[in-house]
Amino acid sequence: MTDPIDTRLSAAKKIAAEAADLAMEYFNNRDTLLIESKGPQDMVSQADKNVELFVRAAIEQNFPGDAIVGEEYGRTETPADFTWIIDPIDGTANFVAGIPAWCVVISCVYKGEVVIGVTVDPNHNDHYWARKGQGAYLNGKRLAVSNAKGIGEGSIGVGYCSRITPETLMTFLDPFLKRGGMYYRNASGALMLAYVAAGRLTAYHEAHINSWDCLAGLLMIEEAGGAFWPYNTDTMMRHGSAILAGAPAVFAELEPLAAYAKDYQPIKHS
Repeated sequence: MTDPIDTRLSAAKKIAAEAADLAMEYFNNRDTLLIESKGPQDMVSQADKNVELFVRAAIEQNFPGDAIVGEEYGRTETPADFTWIIDPIDGTANFVAGIPAWCVVISCVYKGEVVIGVTVDPNHNDHYWARKGQGAYLNGKRLAVSNAKGIGEGSIGVGYCSRITPETLMTFLDPFLKRGGMYYRNASGALMLAYVAAGRLTAYHEAHINSWDCLAGLLMIEEAGGAFWPYNTDTMMRHGSAILAGAPAVFAELEPLAAYAKDYQPIKHS
């Protein structure tokens, strides 16, 4: 009998790859895109909307009883055992500026547990994916997090957006930098989380992130042997949350520095 999670994993990889090809067509013709502002430093383009519509249509065709949460078009209200979470283009600011640091992200939750995560970076032809209990992979090669022994080795990814105050960010960065840490930010949280799973970055922290940006990457990090803050999947899908994840030794050193974020209330923009 075919496993329903395996069936959805195969579909997710195919849909994400096709969505990434569609996004690349828009990227190569971005001068013609209609771009709107959703808030400070938060943009949405015609490409984001059309790529999400493509992904939603493919899911609905193949799995009509499943629920969907998408960044641009919200959440279907029909209860279902399987819920798909879509970020059609994570890194829109990079996308519209012509910076090749963005990706297509799809994850799938089964009865409250993330079981599938797929991230496609078409600029580098990188296809990341994870299946709960079966590992994380990049272009067919199994992933493992960094073996760094502390924050003095390698770089960590740090997320920042208009929902976080500069003072809040410095609560973390000031002691981190004074202890010899180095950080990296490319304006795509999903891509940085995939980098952690691949051992390219040693950890990732953000005081508030949305589900479509992080669920796929957190599963990849878990399956690649990393440590992470526990989270409630439904809360994450509805409201977002703070996250910390990475190589076990780096995670342990970062945890007291990031503890402020566990109770952080993000700024809400009208």
